[in-house]
Amino acid sequence: MSELTTNSIPDWWIFRGPKSLNDLPPPPSWRQFGAEAKQARGENFEATDNEIELVNAALYLRRPLLITGKPGSGKTSLTYAVAHELGLGSVLRWSITTQSTLRDGLYRYDAIARLQDTSLNKDGNQLPPPIGDYLRLGPLGTAFAANSIPRVLLIDEIDKSDIDLPNDLLHIFEEGEFEIPELARLPKSQATVKILPYDAPIDADVERDGFAIDRGRVCCTHFPLVVMTSNGERDFPPAFLRRCLQLEMKPPQKDKLIRIVKSHLKLSDEEIVKLDGLIENFLDRRNKQKADLATDQLLNAAFLVLKDIDPQHIHADKDALIETLWHSLG
Repeated sequence: MSELTTNSIPDWWIFRGPKSLNDLPPPPSWRQFGAEAKQARGENFEATDNEIELVNAALYLRRPLLITGKPGSGKTSLTYAVAHELGLGSVLRWSITTQSTLRDGLYRYDAIARLQDTSLNKDGNQLPPPIGDYLRLGPLGTAFAANSIPRVLLIDEIDKSDIDLPNDLLHIFEEGEFEIPELARLPKSQATVKILPYDAPIDADVERDGFAIDRGRVCCTHFPLVVMTSNGERDFPPAFLRRCLQLEMKPPQKDKLIRIVKSHLKLSDEEIVKLDGLIENFLDRRNKQKADLATDQLLNAAFLVLKDIDPQHIHADKDALIETLWHSLG
């Protein structure tokens, strides 16, 4: 890109422009953070009839839902939409990596911190610190605790997991319970221990906000809505698939894309017309040129266009920004 003179600096530039961060407009609705934003996540998602049917079937049958589809097809958004519409609280999210184990999802035990705190009690006049203060349920464990309503558990990108994790999940999916060995070994006088859930706030009190675990057994009262997402990077064992309902999400076509853009950007019928050429260009790249594009890539470009920052017609190198925004994911 050629160097720009001071007089030709685009009006929207903050970096290297004559403005400050105070001139930034509010962020897109899908890039807002905080507790309130998390609660509202998913409210603009528009599910298809097939997606709605599979979610309802999973709710009725108390079975996990395995959702496959390309990145950006709406797998995660569907999960948040269900939690939002049914008033099931915040989504318990467990993001999977190649190092994830079943225990990571069930609970954490900080044995080293407990040992250090015990060693500080050198005179022996104080009781050892309660073990519950050093345990916390993970997202999977919290979902299967004795909640008053079913929780929503998102196991994100399970296809990235170690080969054994899907089979390790089968027992808890079938039995709806698991054991914490560190508690099961305690004497009968300490049979009941309270543990904080995964999503407890920092200032939570274990006695007030914790789950009472008896003899180390965590048993669900309401089977959670378990949603597992996969980008299709691996196959799963038949025993695992037999216990899941499977849903494949397809990329949205023009009519649905228009509704998605209108909903997220809160546009009128007249305002959406301004984006018709952008949407057509996006569909041409995705469908005819076979580029792997996600819907949020279209939303990013639409947001800039509505701020009078047209990524298709921008300064000397007019294609540079649109190529970056719409870089193929494949």
